[in-house]
Amino acid sequence: MTVLGVVFRPQLPPERLRAVARAADDAGLEELWLWEDCFLEGGISAAAAALAWTERVRVGVGLLPVPLRNVAVTAMEAATLHRMFPGRAILGVGHGVQDWMGQVGARAESPVTLLREHLDALRALLRGERVSTDGRYVKLDGVALDWPPAEAPEVLAGATGPRSLRLSGAAADGTVLTAATGPEGVRRARRLIDEGRESAGRTDHHRVVVYLHTATGPDAAARLRAEIEANGEDPLPEHGAAGDAGAVAKAVQRLAEAGADTVVLQPTADEPDPEAFVRFAAEEVRPLIT
Repeated sequence: MTVLGVVFRPQLPPERLRAVARAADDAGLEELWLWEDCFLEGGISAAAAALAWTERVRVGVGLLPVPLRNVAVTAMEAATLHRMFPGRAILGVGHGVQDWMGQVGARAESPVTLLREHLDALRALLRGERVSTDGRYVKLDGVALDWPPAEAPEVLAGATGPRSLRLSGAAADGTVLTAATGPEGVRRARRLIDEGRESAGRTDHHRVVVYLHTATGPDAAARLRAEIEANGEDPLPEHGAAGDAGAVAKAVQRLAEAGADTVVLQPTADEPDPEAFVRFAAEEVRPLIT
C-alpha cells in the first residue's frame, strides 16, 4: 500500500512544528517530512523534537546536505535518533543546493563523488562496522559508533540527474524525488535506479519517495500555479494536485502506479492552515488511496 506523508515546510517558524506534528500524530498520518533548507531550520534538531512530541508518526528528513557534515557526525546523529525512537526516524542525504553550499564554503568539486563516499561510510557506520577510508572527501581512521542502531536503518538519497539516480540505486536504500517529478519522471527515475542496483548486484527493496505539490481549499488552483511558477518549474497538470481529497488522491495514485512507494504532499508556501492540511491528508485523502 502506498505510504502518504506531508512535509512541514521550513518557511514556517520552528515554533509551529509542535502543533503540526501533534496534529499529524492525532490524525493518524503515516509520515511527517522535514527539510533542511539553508538557512532556515536544522533537520536533525527538528526531527528530534517532532519525534519527542509524538507517539506514532514516522518523521523523515529529506534532505541533509552532505557537504555541510562530517559523515561521522551524520552517523552519530542518525544512530541517536534510531535508538531513541526505533522504527520512526527516516534519514535522507543529498548534494545540497550548490549555490547554498558555495555560500558557506562547502561546495564540492565533484558532488557525486562526495555523495558516494558519504553514503558508503554512513551505511557502514550504521551497520555497526569499524570504518577506515581515505577517499577524496571522506577520510576515517578506524571509526566505529559506540551506540549503533539495533538494526541497520535505511538511508535514502536525494537525486535528480541520471548519474545521481544510478548512484542512489547502487549505494542507497531509497531515493527521494522532488515535486517537479511527474509520473513519467518517476518511471524514468525507477529505470535509472534499477540500472544502478543491477551494476551493484543489489536485489533488496529500494524505496522511492516523491513530493507532490498540493493545494486545497479556496483558490487552490491559483495558489498551486503560483507556487510552481515561483519555483521556476513548468505548471503542468502532472506536477501538482489542486482541489478536494478526490483530486489529490488521484494524483497520488498516478505517482504510485508509476513506481512511487511513498508520496509526500507538499503544501504551498502560503498554506493558511498547516494543521488542517495534515488532517486533510490523513482523514480525507488517505482513505481514498490503495
